[in-house]
Amino acid sequence: DAGQCNDSYSLVVIANALKDAFGLESVNNLPIVYNIAWYEQKAVIVLLALLSLGVKNIHTGPTLPAFFTPEILKVLQEKFNIGTIATVDEDLATLIG
Repeated sequence: DAGQCNDSYSLVVIANALKDAFGLESVNNLPIVYNIAWYEQKAVIVLLALLSLGVKNIHTGPTLPAFFTPEILKVLQEKFNIGTIATVDEDLATLIG
């Protein structure tokens, strides 16, 4: 969780630097997950930006955005491994392992 939506840019820059430093093909090869809370409309732009960069393992919540219909959610889960957040304990187990 980057905190503020505008901090997501810094996370992408850091992820890209780590990808390059480790000689990886994609930021998706790093043990990183994104947690985007839907408190403001600009979070939608953050999601679209991450998806356009091909970033996977994004988790949303605490409730799903209204535009996540079952069909859209299915496609996002299949293509980008989009997940949802739940309780703190469940999220720690899912995001950290």
